[in-house]
Amino acid sequence: MKPLDPRLLRHARAARQYVALTVVLGLAVAALVIAQALLLGHGLGSAVQDGADLGDLGPLIGWLVVVVAARALVTGAQERYAHRAATRAIGELRAQVVERATALGPRWLAGGEGPRVVTLVTRGLENLEPYFVRYLPQLVLAATVTPATLLVVLGLDWISAAIIAGTIPLVPIFMTLVGRLTQGRSERGLRVMQRLGSQVLDLLAGLPTLRGFGRERGATRRVRELGQAHRRATMGTLRVAFLSGMVLELLTTLAVALVAVAIGMRLVYGQIDLVTGLTVLVLAPEVYLPLRQVGAHFHASTDGVAAAEQVFEVLETPLPEQGSLPCPDLRTATLRLRDVSVRAPGRDVLAPARLDLELRPGQVLALTGASGGGKTTAVSVLLGLLRPDTGTVDVLPANGAAVPLADIDPQGYWSQVSWLPQRPVLEPGTIDSVVAGSGSATRGQPVDAAQRDEAAALTGLDAVVAALPAGWQTPLGRGGAGLSVGQRQRVALTRALLSDAPLVVLDEPTAHLDAASEEVVLRTVEALRGEGRTVLLVAHRATLIALADQVVEVHSADLPDAPADDDAATATASVATAAATRSDVDVEAPR
Repeated sequence: MKPLDPRLLRHARAARQYVALTVVLGLAVAALVIAQALLLGHGLGSAVQDGADLGDLGPLIGWLVVVVAARALVTGAQERYAHRAATRAIGELRAQVVERATALGPRWLAGGEGPRVVTLVTRGLENLEPYFVRYLPQLVLAATVTPATLLVVLGLDWISAAIIAGTIPLVPIFMTLVGRLTQGRSERGLRVMQRLGSQVLDLLAGLPTLRGFGRERGATRRVRELGQAHRRATMGTLRVAFLSGMVLELLTTLAVALVAVAIGMRLVYGQIDLVTGLTVLVLAPEVYLPLRQVGAHFHASTDGVAAAEQVFEVLETPLPEQGSLPCPDLRTATLRLRDVSVRAPGRDVLAPARLDLELRPGQVLALTGASGGGKTTAVSVLLGLLRPDTGTVDVLPANGAAVPLADIDPQGYWSQVSWLPQRPVLEPGTIDSVVAGSGSATRGQPVDAAQRDEAAALTGLDAVVAALPAGWQTPLGRGGAGLSVGQRQRVALTRALLSDAPLVVLDEPTAHLDAASEEVVLRTVEALRGEGRTVLLVAHRATLIALADQVVEVHSADLPDAPADDDAATATASVATAAATRSDVDVEAPR
C-alpha cells in the first residue's frame, strides 16, 4: 500500500475529511514550531549575550507560553479527531466489505473466502487504527513541517541547512532498508490470524456434533499451535517496530549532533551570532522529527495496511451481472429449470447434474436425493443466488414469454420469496419483533396479535412462549440465542406463515427435530398449501416427501473429460423426476 493510497480516500469518506483536517493542522503545527524556535532563540540569546533580565524577557516568555499552549491544543485536537476518524473509516470499510461479500454470493464465501472475510472485518481492520492515529498525521507533518523548518534554517544559516539537507535522505534510505528486511511479515501475520480464525469458526460451527461424539477437545492442540504462531508473528512485528525506531533515533541524533558541532565551532570563531545559532539548533531536531516518527510508526501500522490491501481486494472483486427486468407475479408464474448443472467447488463433480424441474403456482415440490447430490445448490440456483454452469432458469408468467431469471431484478424477485435455510437466521430482538418483522415488511402494515397467535398455535410456538417468563417480549440474542434448535425452527416457521410471499423455500426443515417438532413442520406445510402458496422442500424424511405434489430426485455426476476449453456443457449426468399426484390443488406461494 502506498503511504496514502487513493483507494482509501475513495472508499472511506471519513478518511477524506480527516486528511483535509490533518493538512490544515499540519500547517498550523509548522507555523507554531517555527515561532517557538524563533522565540526560544531570541530569548536565550538575549539572556546570555546581552544580559537581559526577566523583566526584559517578559513579553517573549508570554508569547512563548501562548505558542506552546497553542501547539498543545492543535496536537490534542489532532489526536481527538484521529481516533474519531479512524473509528468512522474502519466502520465504513467494514460495512462495505460485508455488503460486497454478500453481493458476491454464497458460493464465493463458501470457496474459502468466508472465514477470511470474518477475520478481516473484525480483528484485521482494527489494526488500521495505528495507521490513522499515528502514521498518517506524521506523514502529513513530514510534508509540511520538515520543508517549512528547513526553509527557515536556510534563511538563517545556509551551512546548517546544507548539513541537514545532506543527512535527511539517510532517514528514508534506512527506512527502506528496514522495510525490505521485514517485507511480508505483516502479511504473514494476518494470514496466520485468518487461518486461526477459520479453524476456530469451523470448530465452533461443528462443536455440537463434536460434543455428541466426545471429540470436542480433538482440535485443542492445533488451535494452540496456531495461537502460538500468531503470537510469534505479533511479537516479531513489535520487535521490528522497536529496532527500526531505535535505528532512526540514533541516525537523527547523530545528524543533529553534526549541526550542533558545526554551530559550536563557528560560534567560537565568531562566524555566527548566538541568537541565530540557538534558533537553528532548536529548529534542527524539528526538521527530523516528523520523518523519524514516520519510520517509528510505520511498522506499527503495517498490520492495518495489510488488512486495507485485502479490503481493496474484496471491494474490487467484480460482481456478477444482475438483471433489471421487473419480476412477474410469482402467485401465477411457473419456475422452470432445464438441464441445469453446477460444478461443485474444488471437485470434478457436477452437483446437481442435468436437473429438470417445473415449480408451478400453488404446488408443493420436494427435492430428494443422496447427501452431496446438489439439493441445496439447486435451491441456491432457484433463488438466484448462484448461476448454473450449464442450463437455463426461467420464470414463466401466466401470460407472456419466459423470462430468464438472470435478467430479472433480484430485489423484486427476492421480495416475493421466503427462504428458511437449514439453520434459521434470526435477528436479535424480542420474539414478537422477530416473528412479526417479516409480515410488517412485506404487507406494509404490522401483524396484529390475532394473526400472530393463530400462526403460533399452528407451529406450536404458543406453548414455547407461554413457558417463558417474559412471553412474547423475551429477548433473543444473535441467531436466536436463548432458544433451543427446535424452538428457533418454530419461530422461523411462524414468521414464514405470517409473511405474504408467494414462494416459500424450506431447506431440510425437519433436520435435527424430534417427532413432535416434525409434526409442526408438516402442519405448517399443509397450512401453506391451504393458503395457496408455492412451496419448495428439500427433504429426506418420508413423511415430508409424502406431502409433495411432485418429487424430483437430484443426482450428482462425475465431470467427464472435457475439451480444451473445459466446457462443462458436454457433461453428462442423470436426474430422475418422479411426480406424485395429490388432489387437484391450485395453490400460490408464500415468503
